[in-house]
Amino acid sequence: MLKVVAACGNGMGSSQIIKMKISQVFKTLNIAADVHHMSVGEAKSQASSFDVVFCSESLMNQFKATERTKVIGLKNLLSVQEIETKIKAAGLA
Repeated sequence: MLKVVAACGNGMGSSQIIKMKISQVFKTLNIAADVHHMSVGEAKSQASSFDVVFCSESLMNQFKATERTKVIGLKNLLSVQEIETKIKAAGLA
């Protein structure tokens, strides 16, 4: 099971929306994922314990991708199509 986090500035509004959209896409793709949401500050300190970090493209520079952790930036936080495309591009599906 993938461990995934959605991050936004405060960890409230945007990350909750991203979490819902990500969960929907993983379910559609039949990929088991445990999806969380939190602020960028929290996510930065915990990123190494997640397989994937989703955030706005403007926040990607806050995270360092590693062998264990992929960082996926989104232009349109509400786009299921963009999320699905980027999950596939990252080799997760």
